[in-house]
Amino acid sequence: MVIRMRTTLAIMICKFVTFICHLFKKNGTVYPGERAIKFFPKVLGKIDYPEYVVVVTGSSGKGSSVSMIAHILENTGKKVIWNKSGSNILNAISTLVLNNTSTFSHKMNADVLLLEMDERFIKETFAPGTITHLCITNITRDQPARNAHPLMVFDSITENLDENIHLVLNVDDPVLNRIKYAYRNEITTFGIAKTKYDAKSLSYPVDFAYCPACHTKLEYSSYHYGHLGVYNCPRCSFSRGKVEYEAEAVDLDKGTFKIQEDELKLNKKVFFAVYYTTLAYTICNLLDIDREKILEGINEKMMETKRGKTYSLDNREIEMLESKNENALSYLQSLNYIKMQKGKKTVVMGFENVSRRYSYNDLSWLWDVDFEVLNDEQIDKIFLIGRFKYDVTVRLEYAGIKDDKIVLVDELENLLGSIKENSKGKIFTMVCFDMTEAITNLLKEVDDEKGN
Repeated sequence: MVIRMRTTLAIMICKFVTFICHLFKKNGTVYPGERAIKFFPKVLGKIDYPEYVVVVTGSSGKGSSVSMIAHILENTGKKVIWNKSGSNILNAISTLVLNNTSTFSHKMNADVLLLEMDERFIKETFAPGTITHLCITNITRDQPARNAHPLMVFDSITENLDENIHLVLNVDDPVLNRIKYAYRNEITTFGIAKTKYDAKSLSYPVDFAYCPACHTKLEYSSYHYGHLGVYNCPRCSFSRGKVEYEAEAVDLDKGTFKIQEDELKLNKKVFFAVYYTTLAYTICNLLDIDREKILEGINEKMMETKRGKTYSLDNREIEMLESKNENALSYLQSLNYIKMQKGKKTVVMGFENVSRRYSYNDLSWLWDVDFEVLNDEQIDKIFLIGRFKYDVTVRLEYAGIKDDKIVLVDELENLLGSIKENSKGKIFTMVCFDMTEAITNLLKEVDDEKGN
């Protein structure tokens, strides 16, 4: 009886604090859950969850994957509770769960609880037996000041797996593929077959290169990017193995690929979109969603892309690419996408804060990014903004970018004017979340002035 009362009070605290946050026009995605957990730390273990609790974790691709999965499920009429805000740590998950739980019955009114979760917070959030499906996108160098090494993240995930979880693994990643040889419960694998966009070798170091079983260097027949690709150990049996949901015939120009006999469309013509679309297709099949409904959600009622929205400036198209700081491979995907585009291009790069979670500003990750990709004659100018523009300048100079291509912008409000006066071609902004919002606001101000 005491436990039920404490659970009820914790839910009430969360909902009340959320109401106050909204009253004062605050997001209220983290603080309400923090207060509820402080009152009753075990409250998440007392909730009556839906039949399916699906968690997506990994170094990158979590947000896009969850958005796509939610889009498909909602298209079928399923009630899905998911973290649209992208807040993915303990207090944020607590806020979401408790705000969507009945105060007195403690039951979540939903068919699916779908969560993007920080890979280091899974064990702190849910009791064993809560998660039904755990999807892992990849494990790469990410937030090195916090995560140190990819294997440290790997250990934090695997040491808390329980026998009730159905794992969904990207076996293009040999780090993740290690789990397949140790975990004895249900595992479903997905990945991408060889593509015409793959590399035979890489000019930058990878995060994982040796077989976890015999420590022989892995052989790759092709690299998708980083250590993700088609590989095998030349000495023992370690390899990708049979891939149950494998993307084939990838064509970024057409924006299509195939899984088995189904042709799927990409909502964004970038390589990592193949991964999140494949994962969404995979998990929806595992949840017994009608195949035609899955295809309808992907191909016909296509999801608006979360990142990569387009605007215009004096009849020049602006494409906003939000790039994740502290993750070299995420940055590289944006760079490769820009390089693939035809015609003259202008690039805007920069960030005001390295992280929104902690105050120390480690910039070592900049030296893991293959900025040499920007040595392209079609790139007219690179505008650098934000507090760390001089650090990025040094990195670009070491990458061989010519000085006359680099433009430093001291005040953000001068950015659009400087772009109009000093550059040509389509504009790509490759900045952090906060600066994307700031640039978007500047563009809206220009439109308002035209309207007046």
